Amino acid sequence: MHKLTYQAVLFLFFISQIALAQQPAKPNSTELYNQIKKLNFLGSVLYLAAHPDDENTRLISYMSNEQKARTGYLSLTRGDGGQNLIGTELREQLGVIRTQELIEARKIDGGEQFFTRANDFGFSKVPDETLAIWNKEQVLSDIIWTIRKFQPDVIINRFDHRSPGTTHGHHTSSAMLSVEAFDLANNKNTFPDQLKLVDVWQPKRLLFNVSWWFYGGKDKFDKADKSKLIHFKTGVYYPELGKSNQEIAALSRSRHQSQGFGSTGSRGDDIEYLDQIKGDKVKDETNLFEGIDTSWNRVKGGNAIGEIVTEIEKNFDFKNPSASIPSLVKAYTLIQNLEDKHWKEIKTEEIKKIIAGCAGLYLEAVSETQSATPGSTEKLNLEAINRCITPIKLIDYTLLPQQKTVSQNLDLKNNEGLNIETLIEFPENTAYTEPYWLKEQGTLGMYRVDNQELIGIPDIIRTAKVVFKVQINDVTIPFERPIVYKYNDEVKGEVYKPFDIVPDVTSTILDKVKIFNDNTAKTIGVQIKAGKDNVVGQLHLEAPADWKITPQQIPFSINKKDGTQTVYFEVTPPVIATEATLKSIATLDNKSFNKEQIIINYSHIAEQQILKPSEARLIKLDIKIRGNKIAYIMGAGDNIPESLGQMGYLVEQIKPEEINSEKLTNFDAVIVGIRAYNTVESLAFKQNILFDYVKKGGTMIVQYNTNGRLITKNIAPYPLKISNYRVTDENAEVRFLVPNHKVLNFPNKITSNDFKGWVQEQGLYYPDEWSKEFEAILSSNDDNESPKNGALLIAAYGKGHYIYTGLSFFRELPVGIAGAYRLMANLIAIDQPEKI
Repeated sequence: MHKLTYQAVLFLFFISQIALAQQPAKPNSTELYNQIKKLNFLGSVLYLAAHPDDENTRLISYMSNEQKARTGYLSLTRGDGGQNLIGTELREQLGVIRTQELIEARKIDGGEQFFTRANDFGFSKVPDETLAIWNKEQVLSDIIWTIRKFQPDVIINRFDHRSPGTTHGHHTSSAMLSVEAFDLANNKNTFPDQLKLVDVWQPKRLLFNVSWWFYGGKDKFDKADKSKLIHFKTGVYYPELGKSNQEIAALSRSRHQSQGFGSTGSRGDDIEYLDQIKGDKVKDETNLFEGIDTSWNRVKGGNAIGEIVTEIEKNFDFKNPSASIPSLVKAYTLIQNLEDKHWKEIKTEEIKKIIAGCAGLYLEAVSETQSATPGSTEKLNLEAINRCITPIKLIDYTLLPQQKTVSQNLDLKNNEGLNIETLIEFPENTAYTEPYWLKEQGTLGMYRVDNQELIGIPDIIRTAKVVFKVQINDVTIPFERPIVYKYNDEVKGEVYKPFDIVPDVTSTILDKVKIFNDNTAKTIGVQIKAGKDNVVGQLHLEAPADWKITPQQIPFSINKKDGTQTVYFEVTPPVIATEATLKSIATLDNKSFNKEQIIINYSHIAEQQILKPSEARLIKLDIKIRGNKIAYIMGAGDNIPESLGQMGYLVEQIKPEEINSEKLTNFDAVIVGIRAYNTVESLAFKQNILFDYVKKGGTMIVQYNTNGRLITKNIAPYPLKISNYRVTDENAEVRFLVPNHKVLNFPNKITSNDFKGWVQEQGLYYPDEWSKEFEAILSSNDDNESPKNGALLIAAYGKGHYIYTGLSFFRELPVGIAGAYRLMANLIAIDQPEKI
């Protein structure tokens, strides 16, 4: 693809994605006026950090809304390695959630969003470790690619490249790579293949956004010498919006719901501090664009456009925005003649939005169903209405990806709606809707995206669209709209959802991990879902030959689209302990389908479809269990209850209000979910009951909590202090401090082999202080660190035992780590008799 054509397509992709699946923008006069002011500013700033929620939304909002600069946030990762406070999704699924949260945040603060291919593999203590797991060359390439595409005049780093080891290794790495990219982006010998698509680019200056975090506290920061730092006030009040800059930033930050970053807006003075790292020195601290022409004079032929836009801004009629349409159309025409393709594409999209807003031009393409399969035909309802007196004509519309253009030549009269029913055909090669970065198998540190043109695009790429071509004042302007699905909810009213391309059939193995304690066969259920009407076929399971599966295949027939059918197989394990991957494959019309459909649906983000191979883990496990009934108190959310059920326990999830002495007597152990003492406030009032349960002979197992925002200091019956200690290397050697302890020997003999194959961190937030009543059972540490002994602490309390563990069971059990299952069985059995 030619460089200029690609840039245009890429920008269209980006613009269409940021408003996807939400109610379409209906800007008021104030919003339109601010868009016009932004149209008149030709400057860009790129904020750069490592994760979703690292960004300074106050500064992004200020640069976008006050300075009117094109403002982007480059997050090197999608936050896949974090914890999830709103559900049980982890890893790639969590990355999809956090991607959408960032997109929603940018809609609020006015920024644009970008990513690299770096995979957030979990906490890293030093950049050397980070860059050894990431492919440094690829991440650097992606940063330079974004700089060359976005062409920022100013780059602002969230973190300091000069302080390795003082913060998350991903943080420091992001700054180090940014400093390196600042010079290399303008070097034609650096990643020269990119230059087939983009030009080299040299930003004007690079800065580090200093914060009190880096000084060890606000008090220390207040006392520090900041005379050499650039600083300016960002506590702007926008009377036309009725909000301060900080209030907008807080709304943006509060989109990070999966990380628990809800933020309360503030008002009044606010100061941002910046340390200049590279580039031309700033003399005027109020102007980061000092020395950069941010007017239309920046581009050849732009002077006339600037004069028109300035006049539009000066004479804008808030009661009649459509009065600006003739001048806007004239400016649009001049923009199409610009030689500078970069600004031509950016400003074309900006002015088209303004023209549509000023005209009250509403264009929409709605499908009668939420999904379609390749090769199918779907009904669309198109709506076009002009709500101003300016004559507008609908010339034609084009259905994509069908590439079919339908001529119309219809006048859109003032406030007279035009509704068109049409059919769209989806070619057989239409791509399924799914996150493009998850299509190919990546590595621990990197996602695999082979197409250079896709790298950095934030969202799922949706090709189902309609391009409306309208004529205003004899000028033809194309407006692209994604096909959406909407319906009326009796409570919520008008609800929008994205329109997806789905396989003819998908299947889901109901148990993602199946544990076999002996040689007995177990039943495995598979749910089949139809992507279209009248789906008839066969389903079979595949596993290594030593696993016996009956029957060999099962026929299915589903009459209605989105209908489901569940079938069951008997699986018999081999005699020896082993593990295997079980695959589900559906066959219809001589085609095989092996995808599982995962729908992520939260109210604060657009609904997301993930397609992945339909697989599960089979584990013939040498494991013994004692005890039967488990009470599970859910915290931030995890899948451990399902894992315990796989082990053979009867698990009941109980709410804090259900906790009482009589109820607890029914359970052999009470397990508290991750971060419960951070997130479940009512649990603080049940501690005495829980401790009394232990005292009478019960077993209480508490999983990790962070050391901030604890709902009670008394999370244990004896003093216990949680720290930030963690062992990030899941392969770190585990030493047994009390090798003869019952928990390491009954009912399963725990050895070093049980800690092999663990994923993403051995453990986190280990206690660093505890009373003498606790015994430390395990010791481990990352390279070049002192031993950390707080991974597993056990204290006798009365007739029972209280156990605190920072081991990452919430990650290990759901993916089927055998040793984690064996150790959990021993924790539960600590108060069970050794002889029955």
